[in-house]
Amino acid sequence: MTEIFDSDSLQSGPTALRLLIGAQLRRLRESSGITREDAGYAIRSSHSKISRMESGRTSFKRRDVADLLTLYGVSDDAERASLLALVAQANAPSWWSDYRDVIPDWFEPYLGLEHDAALIRTYEVQFVPGLLQTEDYARAVIAQGHEHDSPEKIERRVALRMRRQEILNPPTPRKLWVVLDEGALRRRVGGEAIMRAQLEHLARMAGQPHITLQIVPFASGSTIGGVGPVTMLRFTQQGLNDVVYLEHLTGAQYLTKESDVRHYRRLLDELGVHASPPAGTPALLDQIIERL
Repeated sequence: MTEIFDSDSLQSGPTALRLLIGAQLRRLRESSGITREDAGYAIRSSHSKISRMESGRTSFKRRDVADLLTLYGVSDDAERASLLALVAQANAPSWWSDYRDVIPDWFEPYLGLEHDAALIRTYEVQFVPGLLQTEDYARAVIAQGHEHDSPEKIERRVALRMRRQEILNPPTPRKLWVVLDEGALRRRVGGEAIMRAQLEHLARMAGQPHITLQIVPFASGSTIGGVGPVTMLRFTQQGLNDVVYLEHLTGAQYLTKESDVRHYRRLLDELGVHASPPAGTPALLDQIIERL
């Protein structure tokens, strides 16, 4: 069965840490031969809560984790302290909590994953990805998609998007690998001046050593894909698998099962092969700018 996070049950906090803690609790429970029902009973709860904990879909109470460690036979003080310290970190407030009024429930988990990822790979067909948008371009895209919002709320959404981009800044910039369909660059958003500034910004960002930007040109004739935007996030923590994020009109899916993730990993690899080489991106952007 495909593993999909239920966005209604995901809580705020460093998402990757919750996934890591959950995976470790699951391994400990399985190695001790204890069922989810028995584990749930031990913490005065149910097997469904154990399932949510093990899949990182809920926050952790320190007492619950301590009781489970005891049940699973973890008596080493250092091992217990290490996992409980992760629990404290996972429960810490996140920067995006200040923007809850403009964050859909289904998008909040992505913010945690994006913040914690070491590598973000994305394929876009309609717009420039949010992490590479200029403020004016972002404002135009957001206003188009939220035409009934007040100007104040639009600006809140723009501020959130700009704040997300800080993960690309020193001292520990995330690696970003973007494959863009040429159509996303030809589609004029917000007028000529805004579009020109956006394309020039992409050219500058493509020159950064931690950013790879490739374009699938119309001339390639490639039929690979046939899907909407795809984002895959990779983490440095041992035991934490890649996560695929698929956004829909009114929600999102977060795929974690390797049998599902591998298909999207292969898709992104194939797109990277069929797209123009990164070294050719500046020239392609210059051509598009000249034709504005």
